[in-house]
Amino acid sequence: MRAVLTWRDKAEQCVYDLAFKPDGTQLILAAGNRLLVYDTSDGTLLQPLKAHKDTVYCVAYAKDGKRFASGSADKSVIIWTSKLEGILKYTHSDSIQCVSYNPVTHQLASCSSNDFGLWSPEQKSVSKHKSSSRITCCSWTNDGQYLALGMFNGVISIRNKSGEEKVKIERPGGSLSPIWSICWNPSREERNDILAIADWGQKLSFYQLSGKQIGKDRLLNFDPCCISYFPKGEYILLGGSDKQVSLFTKDGVRLGTVGEQNSWVWTCKVKPDSNYVVVGCQDGTISFYQLIFSTVHGLYKDRYAYRDSMTDVIVQHLITEQKVRIKCKELVKKIAIYKNRLAIQLPEKILIYELYSDDSSDMHYRVKEKIVKKFECNLLVVCADHIILCQEKRLQCLSFSGVKEREWQMESLIRYIKVIGGPPGREGLLVGLKNGQILKIFVDNLFAVVLLKQATAVRCLDMSASRNKLAVVDENDTCLVYDIHTKELLFQEPNANSVAWNTQCEDMLCFSGGGYLNIKASTFPVHQQKLQGFVVGYNGSKIFCLHVFSMSAVEVPQSAPMYQYLDRKMFKEAYQIACLGVTDTDWRDLAMEALEGLEFETAKKAFTRVQDLRYLELINSIEERKKRGETNNDLFLADVFAYQGKFHEAAKLYKRSGHENLALDMYTDLRMFEYAKDFLGSEDPKETKMLITKQADWARNINEPKAAVEMYVSAGEHAKAIEISGDHGWVDTLIDIARKLDKAEREPLLMCAQYFKKLDNPGYAAETYLKIGDLKSLVQLHVETQRWDEAFALGEKHPEFKDDIYVPYAQWLAENDRFEEAQKAFHKAGRQGEAVRVLEQLTHNAVVESRFNDAAYYYWMLSMQCLDIAQADPAQKDVMLGKFHHFQHLAELYHGYHAIHRYTEEPFSFHLPETLFNISRFLLHSLTKDTPLGISKVNTLFTLAKQSKALGAYKLARHAYDKLQGLQIPARFQKSIELGSLTIRSKPFHDSEELVPLCYRCSTNNPLLNNLGNVCINCRQPFVFSASSYEVLHLVEFYLEDGITDEEAVALIDLEAPRHNKRESKWQEITSNNSQTLRLDETVDSMGDDDPFTAKLSFEQGGSEFVPVVVSRSVLRSMSRRDVLIKRWRPPLRWQYFRSLLPDASITMCPSCFQMFHSEDYELLVLQHTCCPYCRRRIDDPSP
Repeated sequence: MRAVLTWRDKAEQCVYDLAFKPDGTQLILAAGNRLLVYDTSDGTLLQPLKAHKDTVYCVAYAKDGKRFASGSADKSVIIWTSKLEGILKYTHSDSIQCVSYNPVTHQLASCSSNDFGLWSPEQKSVSKHKSSSRITCCSWTNDGQYLALGMFNGVISIRNKSGEEKVKIERPGGSLSPIWSICWNPSREERNDILAIADWGQKLSFYQLSGKQIGKDRLLNFDPCCISYFPKGEYILLGGSDKQVSLFTKDGVRLGTVGEQNSWVWTCKVKPDSNYVVVGCQDGTISFYQLIFSTVHGLYKDRYAYRDSMTDVIVQHLITEQKVRIKCKELVKKIAIYKNRLAIQLPEKILIYELYSDDSSDMHYRVKEKIVKKFECNLLVVCADHIILCQEKRLQCLSFSGVKEREWQMESLIRYIKVIGGPPGREGLLVGLKNGQILKIFVDNLFAVVLLKQATAVRCLDMSASRNKLAVVDENDTCLVYDIHTKELLFQEPNANSVAWNTQCEDMLCFSGGGYLNIKASTFPVHQQKLQGFVVGYNGSKIFCLHVFSMSAVEVPQSAPMYQYLDRKMFKEAYQIACLGVTDTDWRDLAMEALEGLEFETAKKAFTRVQDLRYLELINSIEERKKRGETNNDLFLADVFAYQGKFHEAAKLYKRSGHENLALDMYTDLRMFEYAKDFLGSEDPKETKMLITKQADWARNINEPKAAVEMYVSAGEHAKAIEISGDHGWVDTLIDIARKLDKAEREPLLMCAQYFKKLDNPGYAAETYLKIGDLKSLVQLHVETQRWDEAFALGEKHPEFKDDIYVPYAQWLAENDRFEEAQKAFHKAGRQGEAVRVLEQLTHNAVVESRFNDAAYYYWMLSMQCLDIAQADPAQKDVMLGKFHHFQHLAELYHGYHAIHRYTEEPFSFHLPETLFNISRFLLHSLTKDTPLGISKVNTLFTLAKQSKALGAYKLARHAYDKLQGLQIPARFQKSIELGSLTIRSKPFHDSEELVPLCYRCSTNNPLLNNLGNVCINCRQPFVFSASSYEVLHLVEFYLEDGITDEEAVALIDLEAPRHNKRESKWQEITSNNSQTLRLDETVDSMGDDDPFTAKLSFEQGGSEFVPVVVSRSVLRSMSRRDVLIKRWRPPLRWQYFRSLLPDASITMCPSCFQMFHSEDYELLVLQHTCCPYCRRRIDDPSP
């Protein structure tokens, strides 16, 4: 460290205090009763300020730079603006000793001999606090929370911002050691606030905010008048009665003198954020110094040792970036480092350290030797067992015990010295002198070896790794490189301030200068890049650079020199450079260049480095081919170009070497089909077609299906084109292909049709099937797509497909719950078995679901199906006819029970009581044997009982209630039946005569409850019931005599014989031979006695067998067509004939199911349902 005077001035009176403006541009001095304002850059007095009437003792600037304050012996404090204008003045009761601004709140503390005041711009008044002793100095903490006051009685009082005392420090000397100056350390890095105290007991002390002392008092041997810290707190300035300013570390270790003066130093401060120091003295002298801290350091290979904070040594490993700090607690003057040795020169001794271990990364040092002796030297070098001191022209070699072993006297001043290695105790030194001489000295040899002598002074030296070349930087900033053996100047480069050889490559060196780093390989041109500082080492790809005080390892890719070698096809040398450190891109470039140069060994190493297996496989294959005797370098180079993507060059080389097929394969593999076609020209259409197919395959693989389809079509590969179009759902493309194809190409057309079906385009599929004439597939298409109308139309033209259409149609109908239509379709397709099964299932479901109306309809349909089967298959005739009659009977039962079920299950009745009465009687007479599924006897008897009671058939009601008692009654009927059973007993024990049914054959009144069933108890003639009201109709069935066919019988009936007019009253006219008689008789048959049919109605009384009415031709001829109803059953059944005995009472028979109705009832029901209520034949249906 040395101090350089920048400027000096002299005031007329003693300078007691000074303060810098925070930006460092101005300096305010308290001199006499004036304030002097200086420009710090050149010491110009800007303006004297005179406002005080007496000596100004103190001055302080606010941290924000807006104000400064001055205190004087005239007991006043003046506040000034940065524009040097006084704006405020306040007074104390005694002279002002010191002032200080709070660094945070800008509160001003002003201290006098007996009190101190706190003033801030926000408050008008000054809050003052008494003091027990004279306050000599004050200082605020960094955070502005506390104010330390130094007093004449040796006490330090620490107050808070309100002026309350928080800590009191009493120095051992008491009033014999007045506190003259105090200052808080401004460093933000310190964990605690540290207060430096200088007292006139000639001691320097340090305390924490808590009042605890740090370390021991340090004896000064002079009376200190001022103490101040550097802006960052690393150093302390101290001045006083010794007429000089001393520099101390923050721990109180004296480092040296800043500037000697002629009188006491009353004040000294550091310019903000700089190394400039200003000193004010008793005699009025103002001195402005620049402190220059020289770099003290040492370097050996990758270890760099340098001085820090003047008293510490930091050793840095430049590769691992590890650092270790060695605290010497004294001024470090020189540092030297070599291998595992470290030498540190202190003012009174030299310390030699060694590493704990031989590990190259070990950073732990321990003291090996101490040479307790004061040395004066310019340079210090350490070896394995010696230290070398350089003193001007003389070199001294000392052992670690301090014994001088050897000395060398030089002709000129020694400018540079460096250890260049060697065995322990016999190391070599490289020495450069001012006269240009360069010597090599061995530690164990008294004689120096002159390597060479040049005309200019040496500034820097380095020797190459093999000791063959020497690089010198001279005082003209020129780098000169010599061959040590021949002393020949190999080359020289300008603008150099330092130089270093690469320790791993003989031909590479770097030098710095002018803000640039220069790298030179062999005799190639220099490669430059920007770099600030000095080059001090070059190891592989790392360049060690010293910039100001910091050393850094810069990773410099050796790309430039490598490319210089590559340009000259020097592949092996380029590889050696690359090994020092280049980027991956550089390695790849080296590999490619070597490969193109067919230098396979270098290429293999480089590709291994970048882990490129593809090129390594290529190199291995080429080497294998070379072993097999291939020598065509054009072919090898073509393979290389193909791998590199230089396909056209590769193709040319393939062609030149006679391997056109390889070029073609390369283009097709790379999908460069256009280039392949250009390469082929118009030679072979077959080859061109193959190329197009390959191109299409590639387009398909890279997900370009449109292009692939076009190419396949142009190459004639229709199947592949169809497959891609179909998979992507391109219907338009498919139909285009299908229409262009010839009908003879069945396979691709069938593929098209399949895709049309899959893509839900049956129209196109049908077009395609028609094109190839595949009608069976067309039918199947219509069926699968449920286009039934087209299917039926096709079936009409081609009956052989009838089964293929109607059976699936029926199944489809059945699956869609259209069972009736399905049954008809099965029937139409000739699948009688399936038709019957569907109907049986429908019937069963209807019964289970209590849809008895539907059940009746389905049973009727079943019976008609059985009739059809009996007609179609004579073998099943008897069985089917039996089933026919059975199903007809069940249909009648369920049709009737439907009304009973609705009556018992639903809240409102839809039928007249008479109808329900007749139906329940009809059912009871019919259910003599087994009761069909779903029909409830309880419901039937319950209905009969209720309606009998309502209509006056009390006897029958009693019977019904008695029957119910023996059956299991549902809970919902229980009360009603029990009540009915009780109340019926109050009724007469007979039935109303109006309800008694009449047999129209024998005119017998039948009981309401007939044991024989629905036949007359007298003549056994079966009753014919209305299918709606279930009243007994006035019809008598008659049969034809043998030999009369149905057609003849109808013809005879159609012959209208003369008839007597009937009257529409109940008066009947009877004509005998000679008289006419008119009588009222309701039981008399409406027909005259002369009616041949009436005669046929007679029968033998009391016969238990039923005697049918059989009529002859004459009887048939006498009948009127209006009186006869014919059930025209299909074969094998015979027709049934019924004669109406009351022709005026109209009866209608359904032409489909042959059920009889009163005409009025039928018409009403048809109007309600638009169809027959029994067989559901629609009224607009012309078929019977």
